[in-house]
Amino acid sequence: MRFLINLRLSAKSILFRALPALGVLIALAVQNFVADSPLHPVSTKSYYNKLLLILLLAAFVLFIHSFFIKKLKTALEFKGPFLAGAAILLTLLNLITAKFALLPVIFFPSFDNILAVFVDQSGLLGKCIWYSFRLLLLGVFWGVTVGFITGVFLGFSRHVYYWINPYIKLIGPIPATAWIPLVLTTFPTPFGASVFIIALAVWFPVQLMTSSGIQNTSKVYFEVGRTLGAGTFFQVFRIAVPAALPNIFQGTFNGICAAFIALMTAEMFGAKYGIGWYISYQKAMMMYPGVYAGLILIALFCTVIITALFKVRQKLLSWQKGLIKW
Repeated sequence: MRFLINLRLSAKSILFRALPALGVLIALAVQNFVADSPLHPVSTKSYYNKLLLILLLAAFVLFIHSFFIKKLKTALEFKGPFLAGAAILLTLLNLITAKFALLPVIFFPSFDNILAVFVDQSGLLGKCIWYSFRLLLLGVFWGVTVGFITGVFLGFSRHVYYWINPYIKLIGPIPATAWIPLVLTTFPTPFGASVFIIALAVWFPVQLMTSSGIQNTSKVYFEVGRTLGAGTFFQVFRIAVPAALPNIFQGTFNGICAAFIALMTAEMFGAKYGIGWYISYQKAMMMYPGVYAGLILIALFCTVIITALFKVRQKLLSWQKGLIKW
């Protein structure tokens, strides 16, 4: 009986690890044996087919290595059904769009035409990514810096909190993008205006969570510090700020999420390059393969940055699990 149970578990494990490859095989079969609708523009090269072949090779290599690497085996057993489901989802989208044209062709292009944008316009897309990254980096830097300083003063000083907090309550909740018409006429360049809009979007959540974290720090810590002769600088940066680090990280996370929205909106209103500008330009030209390519870039761009942020969090706050998971 135990032998049969172990055999059944082993077969289930192998099946789960093979599911990603099976899902890609189904996608390949649909792509090659179901004809495209004549309503779609014919792509010069089968980019989607090549992508599926690369994914199939990767899935097969991972499947073979899972017999020798225990961590990979466990990961594939857990992620295998999801990856297969993702492949099936792509297959369904391929059937709905390219194969049967059940949706308007101009707004829902085939995968081949979308992937062709990455090849044909790789130089322009690379320039847009760099422009957006530089803009986001400057905006987040100034937003986090000013938000942190403001939050420290508000959280540690009752006098600053009394005089400044009412104005922050009035101005802070206003969406940063609502200031775009005024900011564009105030700043000499669209680039500076875009940096300010992003910084403003980041500033409010960072200062709010920083001040809240410092104010919620137990007063006992400050009393012990003063008893031992700690000065104001020590109390702020060796007691208050370390205790508020989880809140500061949460504010930074919320600020960066708001920064992405501000970035895309700001680029659509006055930037010369950038992912947001690219999507707006492609939409104006009714070139929807470029729109979807831009959306894919945004998804990858945001995922990489937020993942990097959580890697930093794991180093700084290894002792604290936190409420936000990624």
